[in-house]
Amino acid sequence: MKRQNLMKRQNLKLAIIGGLAMAAVIAGCTPDQKDNSTAAPAPMAAEPVVPAPPPVVSAPAEIPVGHAMVSLKSAGDMKVSGDLTLAAEARGVHITGTINGLTPGTEHGFHIHETGDCSATDFKSAGGHFNPGGMEHGNPNSDTHHAGDMMNLAVSDSGTATLDVTVPGVTLADGGANDVMNRAIVIHAGPDDYSSQPAGDSGSRIACGVIAK
Repeated sequence: MKRQNLMKRQNLKLAIIGGLAMAAVIAGCTPDQKDNSTAAPAPMAAEPVVPAPPPVVSAPAEIPVGHAMVSLKSAGDMKVSGDLTLAAEARGVHITGTINGLTPGTEHGFHIHETGDCSATDFKSAGGHFNPGGMEHGNPNSDTHHAGDMMNLAVSDSGTATLDVTVPGVTLADGGANDVMNRAIVIHAGPDDYSSQPAGDSGSRIACGVIAK
C-alpha cells in the first residue's frame, strides 16, 4: 500500500512539473511586447495642379506708328524753304514745322497732293489733291472735302509761318488707302476759297516737298 501511495505522489509531481513546463513554453510563444517594426508611411496627398496663367497679350496699337519729313523747295526765283515733321496720331497725321520766305501777312493754299514728285518746275508733277474718297474739294472742317485739304497757311508779319496742324482721317506708313507717305505737300501762291472746284482756286504752286522717311 505504501509503495502505491509513493508512486502516485511521484506521478503527480511529474504531472505538475510537465504542466509547468508546458505553460512556460506556451508563454514564450505568446508575444507580450510591442511590435517595434517601422510602419510604412501613409502616402502623401498629391498637391493640387494650378493651371498656368494665360500669356499676357499686348493690346494692338490704335494706329500704325509712322514718322516722316518734308523738305520744301520753291519754284523759280521764289525763296520759300522749310522742314516739316509728320507723325501718326489717333485722329490722323500731325504736321509741325516752320516755313520761311513767304510774303508777310499773307495766306496760302496748303494741301497734300497725290503724287510724291516735285521734279517739274511748276510742280504739276505732284498731281491733284490727295482724294482717296472721291470727294469734292472743300473746307477741311466741313463734311465734304479732299483728304488732303488743309486750312490756309497763315504767314506772320515777320514772314514766318509756324505750322502745327493735324490732318484728320489720313494715316502714315500703314500702306492703306489713306496713307500719305510718299505723297507731296504743296503751297500755292494765293489763299484757298474752299469752294471752287476742283482745287479752291489758290493759284500757282510756289513750293513743294515729298513726304518721306
